[in-house]
Amino acid sequence: MKISKNQYLFILTLILGIYYLVIGIYLNHLGYYNRESIFYIEKTKIVFEGLGNRIKVMGLTSPLLPFYTTFIFNAINSYLAPVIASAIGTAVLFYIIARALINRIDDDFYLYLVLLLFFLHPGLLYAAASGKAIYMVLIFFFLFFFNLLKFYRSNTTFHVSLASICLVILIFCDYKFIWLTLFFVPLVLAITLQSLNLGEKESIFRLFLSFNSPSLRRKLINKTFAIYIILFILPVASVICYKLLNLTHANDLNYFIESPYATWNVLVDKLNYDIMTTSANYQLPELSIMVSIRVICFCPLILIAIYLFRESTYQALTILTPFAFIEFLHIKYDKLFLNYQYYLIFLIMALLCLVFKAQTVKKQYVFKLILGFVILLQLYTGYIFLYKSLITDEKKFITTLTTLVPNTDQSENMELADVINNLPKDSHILMDDAVSYPIAAFTHDITKLTLPYQDLFLSAIETPYRYDDYILIATAKNPFTGYTQLNNRYIPLIRIVNSGVNYQRVYETDNWILYRIISTQ
Repeated sequence: MKISKNQYLFILTLILGIYYLVIGIYLNHLGYYNRESIFYIEKTKIVFEGLGNRIKVMGLTSPLLPFYTTFIFNAINSYLAPVIASAIGTAVLFYIIARALINRIDDDFYLYLVLLLFFLHPGLLYAAASGKAIYMVLIFFFLFFFNLLKFYRSNTTFHVSLASICLVILIFCDYKFIWLTLFFVPLVLAITLQSLNLGEKESIFRLFLSFNSPSLRRKLINKTFAIYIILFILPVASVICYKLLNLTHANDLNYFIESPYATWNVLVDKLNYDIMTTSANYQLPELSIMVSIRVICFCPLILIAIYLFRESTYQALTILTPFAFIEFLHIKYDKLFLNYQYYLIFLIMALLCLVFKAQTVKKQYVFKLILGFVILLQLYTGYIFLYKSLITDEKKFITTLTTLVPNTDQSENMELADVINNLPKDSHILMDDAVSYPIAAFTHDITKLTLPYQDLFLSAIETPYRYDDYILIATAKNPFTGYTQLNNRYIPLIRIVNSGVNYQRVYETDNWILYRIISTQ
C-alpha cells in the first residue's frame, strides 16, 4: 500500500515530536530548567492545588495562552508539562510549514531542507526542548504572515480576518508583538492600492490616479478603512478587554506586564541586563540599527527571501516589517536584551517566503545549491548566536545540550524545597513567590506555603507568628533581594514591631535563609 504525502508528513511529524520529547526529558533529568517554565509550573500548581482565591492567578498570569497549554499536560507530569507542550508545539509548527510547502511545491528537496532545519537547528531545538513558549510565537507569527500573503494573491478579506485572529493569539503569547501593528498602519494603504484594478503598476502613480478620480478615491478610502477595521479591531478590542480585566481584579491596567506575580520576565530581564552591564568583560551587543545586521548574520536565508519578493514592492515591505519591529523593540526596551525568539521569527519568515516563491525560480539547480549552502550556514550561525548569548537561560541550554553535563543552576532552589518538603505536614511557610517561585515550584505540597495570591498574605507579613511557623528570607547576596519585602531587613523590623517573637535560623544558603518562629508572648 502506497503512503500518501499527507500520511508521510504525519509520520515525519510524529518522529520529530518524539525526538524533541527525548531531548527535552533528558535535559530535564540533567537539571536544566529555565525561569519561564518554572514560573508556569508554580502557577499551575497554585491553580490546581493551592488554597484561597486562585481566579486572579488563572486569569491574569501572562503570557496567558502558553500558561494555559501547561494545564493540558499537567496531569502527565507537572514538571515536564512545559517541555511536553513545547515539543509537541514545535512539531506542529513543522507540520504547518511542511504542509503549506508540499501543497505548493512538488519537489521534495525543499521538504527535506525544512526537516533538516527542524532536526538540527539549535534555535528550533531550544524552542522545542526548553519548555518556553517560543513555539507558540513562531506558529502564530507564521500563520499571521501566511494569511496576509494569501490575501495579496486572492484579494479575499477572509484571509485578513484569519490574519487578525492570528495576531490576537500572537499578542497573547508575547505582548510585545502589539507593536508590530504600528508598522502595518502605513502598509495597509500600499496593500489597498495594489488591490485596485488599475493599469499602472508603480505605487506612486497608482496613488496619483486614485486621488484624482472621485470614484477611485472613494473606493480607496472605503477599502483602506475596511482593511484597517478587519485587521486591527479584534486585537485592539481584545487588549482593551484584557486590560479592563486587570483593572477590575488587580487595580492596574498593566498588571499582566509589570507585576512579577503575573509574568516571569519582569525581574529576569532586568537581572540579565544588570549582570551583563556590571560585568568586567561586558561588550554592548546590540547597537540601534546594528540589530538588523545581527539578524542578517543570524539568518542569511532572509536575504534570499527578500530577493524572491523583489518584484513586488508592497510584498517586500511586508517581509521587511519584522526588521522595523525589532529595531523599535530595541529602542523602546533599551535596558533589555532581545531574546532569541525575536531572531527566530526571521528564520520562520524566510521559510514562509520559500513556500510562496521557491517554485518560481527558473534555475532550480543553482538555486538549490545556494539554498543548501545557506541552510548549512544557518545551522552554524544558530549555534553561535545561542552559545554567545548574554541571556543565562539561552546559554545554559546550549551548554547542557552539547556537553551533557548536569546543570546545577536550580540546585539551591531544589535544596530549599527539599528542606520544606521534610517539614511537618501541618507546617506553614511564609514566602514571596515574586522572587521565590522556583522554590515554590519544587515544593511538593504547595498548601504549606502562604503566598501573595492569598488574601491573608498581607496580614501574615505584619504578624507572621499568627499564621505561619516559618519564614523564607532573601539574603543580601540574593540578586532579587530588592524586589521583595521578605529580605534581610525584614526580621530586624518585625522584631521591633513584635518584640515578643523569636526567630531561629533553621537552614541557610547563599541566597536564602529559612527562619522558624519558635516562641510568642
